[in-house]
Amino acid sequence: MYNYLYNYHYNFYPRQPLGPSYIRLLHASPNTPAVDIYANGNLVARNLSYRQFTEYFAVPEGNYNVIVYPAGQTANAILNTIIYIPGGSIFSISVTGLLPNVALLLVEDPRMPIPPGKLMLRFVHLSPNAPNVDVVIQNNVTIFRNVGYGSVTQYLPVDPGTYTFNIMVAGTGQRILYVPNIRLASDRFYTIYFIGLIVGIPSLQVLVPLDGNTYIS
Repeated sequence: MYNYLYNYHYNFYPRQPLGPSYIRLLHASPNTPAVDIYANGNLVARNLSYRQFTEYFAVPEGNYNVIVYPAGQTANAILNTIIYIPGGSIFSISVTGLLPNVALLLVEDPRMPIPPGKLMLRFVHLSPNAPNVDVVIQNNVTIFRNVGYGSVTQYLPVDPGTYTFNIMVAGTGQRILYVPNIRLASDRFYTIYFIGLIVGIPSLQVLVPLDGNTYIS
């Protein structure tokens, strides 16, 4: 199938001067097998499994024809799409959705200051059959509210520490995922990626990687 860019990249913050760009890829499609990903005919990810990230790698500014195949194949593409990567940017790009309606979601990792003694945290909803959710931490504090599938919150400055995340059906007291003991350090950017299926296998979970804007200058 041939689809153009799913949604568009999220740009909440002013751009930096143009220069090399950096991207990483995430396989977040729950019913899609391991994949090989090509960009303008070049293999950029081999045998990328569900829940797996690539490392960040440098790319020049420009348009990219991204084709996603089942691992080891160069036929029967799962996705064939065009994306644009601006210069001087950092992006996390996720393979999302359920077969046969797989898409790419581009999320910018913006370079921005971190308040002293804080870290920056955001949330991305990538569970294709889960409702809108609230994210609640200790002491019943809601840090992200009513986040829908495919949505990306802005970064929120929070204190370093060990957190328990409760993913709740938005506006209710119904918890659908409990995630204890997530340690977050100061002076870093993190994203909570909410993936999996609320009904079915693989089940709901979160991935909390360190974002590239922490260390890519």
